[in-house]
Amino acid sequence: MKLNELRDNEGSRPDKKRLGRGIGSGKGKTSGRGVKGQKSRSGSSIGGFEGGQMPIYRRLPKRGFTNIFAKEIASVNVGMIQKFIDEKRLDATKDINAEVLVEAGLLRSTKLPVKILGKGELKAKINLHVHAFSASAKELIEKAGGSLTVVA
Repeated sequence: MKLNELRDNEGSRPDKKRLGRGIGSGKGKTSGRGVKGQKSRSGSSIGGFEGGQMPIYRRLPKRGFTNIFAKEIASVNVGMIQKFIDEKRLDATKDINAEVLVEAGLLRSTKLPVKILGKGELKAKINLHVHAFSASAKELIEKAGGSLTVVA
């Protein structure tokens, strides 16, 4: 067998429908699309139309809203900081700020303000320089002998 002799199995690829080749073909004139109008054209459909029935997006109630004044913040749990310290991805002896957290892979970027939350345990003594802390995080960090500094 040679590379130029390779072929698909017989019938594995059905022949392409030849549309619009005379009435005798059975797919002539309108090419199996019925007649005229939006649905006979290519690339168009009536989105969300359910044949006159009330469409689902109108049957279901509207719910909730997006608060346009919500402040975006990047949050990090104390437990994750401890996990990264255990994995040697963070150095507990040095000051920890947003840039250090990004380098370690805990945050994506330094554009958003950083808030430390109190989920998890903390054994390491750390010095944090971030924008905000929850009360439980502050308690855990001080209990471990660490310090907190709020950055403007």
